[in-house]
Amino acid sequence: MGEKRRSAVRLTARGAIALALVSTLAGYVLAALFDIQLIVGAAFVLSSLLGALMVNRRELLSLVVTPPLVFFCATLFVELGRAFGSVSIVQSLALGLYTSLTGGAPWLFAGSAIVLGVTWRRGLRDNVRELREELKAGAELPRPRQTFVPEPEGYFEPKVYGTPRADD
Repeated sequence: MGEKRRSAVRLTARGAIALALVSTLAGYVLAALFDIQLIVGAAFVLSSLLGALMVNRRELLSLVVTPPLVFFCATLFVELGRAFGSVSIVQSLALGLYTSLTGGAPWLFAGSAIVLGVTWRRGLRDNVRELREELKAGAELPRPRQTFVPEPEGYFEPKVYGTPRADD
């Protein structure tokens, strides 16, 4: 009766990444409509927090490394759209990326720190430990040594589904 019920909604790491990307893009649209640049950063940080809270525990490690990539991809997409209307697309894209990324850096750091903090509390440490154990176990397995086998003479001759060609 006194059980605390957890949210039944869980996201995969891909779902949490998609949530952050779509939310950040929506933030760019709203920022353009209302001329309030804070919306982009707030949307990114909020979606990063929601993603970190809702992702499956076994996928925390996959999620924790993605906030910078998500922010960059959303910014690149928006700046590409803006650059297509200019005379010099490359110059406009470079300047737009520089301006947007430097202006969004505090939000990017905040979102990344929040994701790291939340996932650490949710069990990121265990995910890292499991990955280390898997890698260590894989390194300790003896690998069969393959002997050098030279290619056959007709290596560059066409073959059909692995069968030798009939001689004429």
